[in-house]
Amino acid sequence: MPLAVFVLGLSIFALGTSEFMITGLLPGMATDLGVSIPDAGLLISAFAVGMVVGAPLLAVGTLKLPRRATLLALLVVFAGSHVVGALAPGYGLLFATRVVSALACAGFWAVAAATTVSLVPAARRGRALAVLVGGLTVANIAGVPAGTFLGQHAGWRTAFWAVAALTVLAVAGVLAFVPRTVADTSTLRVRTELRVFRNGRFWLALGVIALAQAMVFAAFSYLAPLLTTTDGVGSSWVPLVLVLFGAGALIGILAGGRLADAHPFSTLYGSLGLAIAALVTLALTSDATVAVIAVLVLGAAAFGANPALNVRAYSVAGGSSPLVGASTTSGFNVGNTAGPFLGGVAINAGLGFPSVAWVGAVLGGLALVAVTVALRLQRSDDARTEAREPALEPATAR
Repeated sequence: MPLAVFVLGLSIFALGTSEFMITGLLPGMATDLGVSIPDAGLLISAFAVGMVVGAPLLAVGTLKLPRRATLLALLVVFAGSHVVGALAPGYGLLFATRVVSALACAGFWAVAAATTVSLVPAARRGRALAVLVGGLTVANIAGVPAGTFLGQHAGWRTAFWAVAALTVLAVAGVLAFVPRTVADTSTLRVRTELRVFRNGRFWLALGVIALAQAMVFAAFSYLAPLLTTTDGVGSSWVPLVLVLFGAGALIGILAGGRLADAHPFSTLYGSLGLAIAALVTLALTSDATVAVIAVLVLGAAAFGANPALNVRAYSVAGGSSPLVGASTTSGFNVGNTAGPFLGGVAINAGLGFPSVAWVGAVLGGLALVAVTVALRLQRSDDARTEAREPALEPATAR
C-alpha cells in the first residue's frame, strides 16, 4: 500500500474530527455565542448540507486541476476556516466558516478518493479506500472524544485551533508524500464525466450507500438515550460504549477492506445482515451486557460495508474520476442527514427510543433489497458477456 494512501487517511482524520466534534461542544458554544442549543445545532446541519452540495460541485470545478495541488489548496482553506472560526466574535461568522469548511472537506474527500484509487491496482481498491475511510473511523474513536474533552476544559475555540494545527500537519504530509497525479486532460471533459449520471446502476449504488448510512445513523444519533432508558446502561458508561462502537468500526473497516475487492456482494450481504441483527437486538433487549455487545457488532458491521459500497460505485462508474468520489461522499452524507431525521420523526410520534433501532432495521432491509437488485443486474451482464465470448472465438481463430 503506498504511503501516500495512509497520509490521505490521516488527513481525513483531521477533517472528520472537525465534522463530528461539534456534537459534544454544543452547550459551551451556545452559551458563549448567546444562542439556543437548537440554533447551535444548525452548525452541524450547515456542515452536512455543505458536504452534500459541495462534493459534486467542487469535483466538477477541479476536474482538470492537478490533484496534489487541489488537495493542498483545500486543506489550506479548511485550516483557514477553522482559524477564522476560532476567532469569530459571533454566531453568523462561525456559521459561515462551517459552510466553507464543509465545502473544502467535501472537495478533499472527492479528490482524495480519486487519487487513492489511481495509486493502486484495481484489485486493491477496497483495501486502499478502507485506509482512507479508516481516517474517519479513527477520528470517531480518538479525535472526536479528544476534541470534545479539549473543548469542555479549555473552551470550544481551543478545539478549533487544535483542528487547524492537525490540518497544517496534513498539508505537510500531502506535500511530502503524495505524488503529482493528474488525469488525462487531453480527453477529459466535464460533459463526458457527467455521463456517469446517466447510468442507472450508478444511481442504484449511491442509493445503497445512502440507505446503509441512514440505517446506522437513525439509531446511532440517539444511542445515548436508547441505551440509558431502554437497554439498562448507566449514563456514566455511555462514553465507553461509544468508544466500543468506534473500536468495532475500526475492526469492520479493516476486515471489509480485505474482503471487498474479491467478494463485494458477499461483504455487503454479511455486513448489512449483521447490522440489522444488532439493531433488532438493541430494540428488544433490556440487558445492558447484550446491548453493549450489540453496539460493538453494529459498529463493525456498519463500517465493514463501507469499502464494498465504495468499490461497487467505482466499479459501475468505470473510472476513478473525482466526480465518482464526490457522488459517494454526497451519498454517505444524505444518509447522515436522513437517518437522524427519520429517527427523530419516530420519537416525536411517541414511539419511544427503541423505535430508532427499528427505523434503522427497516432502512437496512431496504438496502438489502437494493443490493439484491444490483446483484441480479450484475449476473445478467455476466451472462450476456459469456454468451458473446464463444461467438468471438471462431473469428479470432480465422
